[in-house]
Amino acid sequence: MAKKTANSKFMAPVNPSEALAEIVGAKPLPRTEVTKKLWAYIKKNNLQDKKDKRCINADDKLKPIFGKKAQVTMFEMTKLVSKHLSA
Repeated sequence: MAKKTANSKFMAPVNPSEALAEIVGAKPLPRTEVTKKLWAYIKKNNLQDKKDKRCINADDKLKPIFGKKAQVTMFEMTKLVSKHLSA
């Protein structure tokens, strides 16, 4: 029986766009790491909405990633960040 492995596509390093690199760094890294670093940045800068924790408030670095929106939900954020990643 084959041993179960993590989804290699999911763990494959991706290249962040210039805007995203300002937050997560310019080196290629797995999507999981991109998400981790993004959340660390959001928490460090208190960008999670106080009333609705599912919403993220954009600062100057996040606005270009969020398509110039002032606020996005966690689900929107995932979709928008994907556009800033290339294989």
